[in-house]
Amino acid sequence: MELPESLKFAVTQMTKIPGVGEKTALRQVLTICRWDREQLAALGRSLTALGDLKSCGDCGFYTDETLCQVCAEEKRRNESSICVVESISDFIAIENSNTHKGTYHILGGVLNPLLGVGPDELRIPELITRIKEQQKSEVILAVNPSVEGDATCSYIKQELPEDIRVERIGFGIPMGGSLEYLDALTITKALENRKRLD
Repeated sequence: MELPESLKFAVTQMTKIPGVGEKTALRQVLTICRWDREQLAALGRSLTALGDLKSCGDCGFYTDETLCQVCAEEKRRNESSICVVESISDFIAIENSNTHKGTYHILGGVLNPLLGVGPDELRIPELITRIKEQQKSEVILAVNPSVEGDATCSYIKQELPEDIRVERIGFGIPMGGSLEYLDALTITKALENRKRLD
């Protein structure tokens, strides 16, 4: 069955979203077709407005201003720690946990020489400059555990002055997890990150 061109075009655009296949896109578009013109116009305006988003001049998060809400907050800027993450979604996940009180720095990925991703393709030079200029004394590397993630953390540590405290977040068994269902790498990381009970 041949769909109208406007429907086909909308479905094609929706399938560009990661994780959305053609069937899901079609279901979503058919749902949107039941909206009235005002709702459709509001959706269109909200998507068009995304084109006006800027990157924070410090951390790289999305913002409407020069600095994002976190970097603009004086109390957080004055904190001595900076949390380094791979992506914007990692930033949001850690921020939603309400545990980090300092600022962030989004790398935009990890080192991967095979794909041509070196330090200059990431925001590593900006990180090093920022740590020195803002006189940060603690760097928390919240980079995912992988060969590339480990290499990225090692590279950043080697580029920083020795007086900066560099820590990596712990990895291992999730809360409520059962050892028998975990893979060997997760168990290895859990054993490496063990702590003494006081």
